[in-house]
Amino acid sequence: MKKKLTSVLAASVAMSAVLAGCGGNNDNGGAASPSASESASPSASASASASPSASASEPPKVENFTVSLRHIQIGEPQKFRKAILDDVVKKTESEVPGLKFELDGVEDSVNRFTKLPAEMAAGNPPKVFSLFGGAGDAQKYAKAGRLLDLTPILDELGIKDKFLNVLDSFSVDGKVYGLPIGGNTEGIFYNTELFAKYNLNPPTTWDDLIKAADTLAQNKITPFAVGSKGAWVPNMLVNTLIGRVAGEAAIPGFKSGEAKWNAPDVVAAYQLYADWEKKGYFTKGELGKEYGDMLNDFVAGKAGMMFDGSWRNSAFKNDAVGAAIAGKVAYVALPAVPNGKGDQTAVNANYGEGYGFSADLNDNELAAVKAFIKNMYSDEMQLRGLLEDGVLPSMQLSDASISQVTDPLLKQVLDVLKSAGKTFPHFDSVVQSKVYTETETQLQKLIAGKATPQQVGDAIQKVQDAENAAAK
Repeated sequence: MKKKLTSVLAASVAMSAVLAGCGGNNDNGGAASPSASESASPSASASASASPSASASEPPKVENFTVSLRHIQIGEPQKFRKAILDDVVKKTESEVPGLKFELDGVEDSVNRFTKLPAEMAAGNPPKVFSLFGGAGDAQKYAKAGRLLDLTPILDELGIKDKFLNVLDSFSVDGKVYGLPIGGNTEGIFYNTELFAKYNLNPPTTWDDLIKAADTLAQNKITPFAVGSKGAWVPNMLVNTLIGRVAGEAAIPGFKSGEAKWNAPDVVAAYQLYADWEKKGYFTKGELGKEYGDMLNDFVAGKAGMMFDGSWRNSAFKNDAVGAAIAGKVAYVALPAVPNGKGDQTAVNANYGEGYGFSADLNDNELAAVKAFIKNMYSDEMQLRGLLEDGVLPSMQLSDASISQVTDPLLKQVLDVLKSAGKTFPHFDSVVQSKVYTETETQLQKLIAGKATPQQVGDAIQKVQDAENAAAK
């Protein structure tokens, strides 16, 4: 994992030109050879020119067709990704005669946990759709025969080796069934102006972090902005707390059975989160707060810190939603936890979100998919994702491309990754979907004070045991 992340920063292999179009590869088939031209008799030539059938042939009639495309790039926070998608769609439509994409924007969790599973069960998913890697998503749908095998397409386009060893969660038996659009890590964004006002050190050590949280709380400022209506948001911090307290090996160990959700060290991570709840470290009324509310509270100075994905760095540009505090935000990893297990410099690294394609495609749709992949997974779009949206590339970028990163906050994100001794995944890309759903349900119970950390661990482990047994 460390190797793949540092390669993002140091890769020197530039993207080669990919195939230009999806049709018209019979350039020589319709041209007469010199010998054939020379052997034609004058009378034959005259006869041909006189015949109506020999008049210039009309261009083939273009067949109009549509391709459904489900995406999750909706709302202000996703505007940069949506712009990239729109440009790829426009370019692809211009290259494939008759093609028109039908875009369907759906909220992330609704697509992942409601719409797409139902469509997969019925056998009628969109032709192109947002897809997460892992056992509960890409790998499950691939085994069910619902996803297009992309392996020969990647070979045809010459881009398989461009991916930074991030295809495992989208692969089954050596075949690739989905492509991650980019990656991220998660850590602490903090308001440097507020920290300076209260003479606080950057939260790079546990003592400094706790002192900052206590000081902010004493001054009626929420230590951590959070919107827990969507439980995936607080689950980001829980995932890293487990990596710190129980060790980074615990995350992949849940599915293999080598780690238990109700083991003392994992329960201790949940206990730490519960303790922070009792101390008032999180936004009051967080279960009624959306993800966007979390950013709004942080930008408004109502909170001094925010644990979020590295993609959020793009929100603090001068022309973005967080422009009010542009230049006043810094980023650090969650500091080492006293007596924590494993590598305390480890950070999570996720390459779980991308695109998948229906296994049920006709020839026109397949041509559209190939062109879409060619255009979306290019050096240009990977660099745009990094510069415009702070999305870490899933493919190799040249040194010249990396040198274009000038934003100080994005550089801090990249520095955190470079300094990490190891990396670990988010557990939603490792465990089965039913297990992950249970982690969200139980975390919200913990936040509401309706479950203890031990009860949370026991409940999740019960579902994990059932899913592991069913997989045997």
